[in-house]
Amino acid sequence: MSKRGSQAGMAEAFLHRSVGRNVRLEAISERIDWRPVEATLAGLRSGERGAPPYPALMMTKSLLLQQWYGLSDPGLEEALLDRMSFRRFVGLAGDEAAPDHATLWRFRQALARLGLDKAVLEAVNRQLDAQGLIVRQGTLVDASLVAAQSQPPRPAAKEAVEPGASRLVRTPREPDADWTKRGAVRFFGYKAHLAVDRGSGLVRRVIFTSASVNDTVVADDLVLGDEAEVWADKAYDSHARRARLAAAGIKNRICRRGNKHHRPSIWSQRRNRAIARVRSRVETLFAVLKRHYRHHRARYLTLERNRTDLLMACLAINLRRALRLAT
Repeated sequence: MSKRGSQAGMAEAFLHRSVGRNVRLEAISERIDWRPVEATLAGLRSGERGAPPYPALMMTKSLLLQQWYGLSDPGLEEALLDRMSFRRFVGLAGDEAAPDHATLWRFRQALARLGLDKAVLEAVNRQLDAQGLIVRQGTLVDASLVAAQSQPPRPAAKEAVEPGASRLVRTPREPDADWTKRGAVRFFGYKAHLAVDRGSGLVRRVIFTSASVNDTVVADDLVLGDEAEVWADKAYDSHARRARLAAAGIKNRICRRGNKHHRPSIWSQRRNRAIARVRSRVETLFAVLKRHYRHHRARYLTLERNRTDLLMACLAINLRRALRLAT
């Protein structure tokens, strides 16, 4: 055999082994036992009408691909039709039709309505915990604003507002979005509240609210109860929360805030700076969500659907991070 023919044969053999492969997707598939996730989704249909439904696990894996690759529903439909690695990951046979974008939309709605989005994240996290990846050194708690899908509505005219009432209005197109104020700037949209494992950077709990919900309102729900410490900025500081953490045996690593009667002491300021260096690590996760997973702006018009979208993004981040932690 000639040298040229030998090289051609080697290239053909290499192509045969690697064509349609995605090493990262294969590694994720091998790391997770999907049977508990499938059991969590038992009875959930991919659609409430039309052709026989696709398996719920297949649809959930499709939503993960959507997060990793930044695809719209039509884009995901197209990718499932022609990308062999995608079809292998979700479990589509070579001659099997892929779900269309309407089916994907209806499945996401059903997942959100039944609250199974949260259950799927918890099912996967239990496995990551069993693998020793969740270390419980502490929980980093923080929140970030997410702009509404709709443009902010214009303030009502002064003459149309009753004395003492706010001029800020909401939009019927996106009824769950609301206003808040960050410094001197008004913001219209939602707020993502996260609890992140300090040692691993894995997301352990997700709460999604309108932007008007104060950070401290949902703070206690972000405390898992099994962590050694809770780290947060001074927006979460309160006497009641300090007492609850002490009663639970959890070290309080929340920045102290002063008031008009008592300014923070020198000791408190030094403590706050030390806490900020650790607490700020959660902001890296928000940067990943917004820059790489495009969650700087809501994709949908209801809080329920956007919550599911955020939960799937956090699940996607956890699965990729688990690969890095295991190496």
